[in-house]
Amino acid sequence: MEESAPAARDNLPPMPLEGHYQRVNTPLRRLTARERNVLVAGVVVTCATLLALILATAGDSRPGPAAGCVSAVVAGRVGGEPVNGCGEKAQEICARSANYDNPRARTIAGKCDEAGIVVTRAEVAAAAAAKAKGLG
Repeated sequence: MEESAPAARDNLPPMPLEGHYQRVNTPLRRLTARERNVLVAGVVVTCATLLALILATAGDSRPGPAAGCVSAVVAGRVGGEPVNGCGEKAQEICARSANYDNPRARTIAGKCDEAGIVVTRAEVAAAAAAKAKGLG
């Protein structure tokens, strides 16, 4: 008495993206031997160039300061600030840094020690006096 109606799912079309992943990720064709060789050669040349650039720029190409000179890069207002001096100027730089206790002064003092520049108490006092007068 009751007619069996076909199930609603039997009348539906297949899902629109059925098999989509396989279609998208299947290569259209295989690479030829020549194309593979060009690809391998390109990768080798790129790696060799990168290696050459890294080796050419590696290392420290900046020479150290001469004897009696001090050279330090300290934190400045907008980045690294070079502090350089030779002879009397180096003595002044080292004496001035001895009056402070901050990272900048400690960096300069360390470079003064590396350069073998000895600062006397009189030089430190003179630098402090010049600072008080507004000359340093």
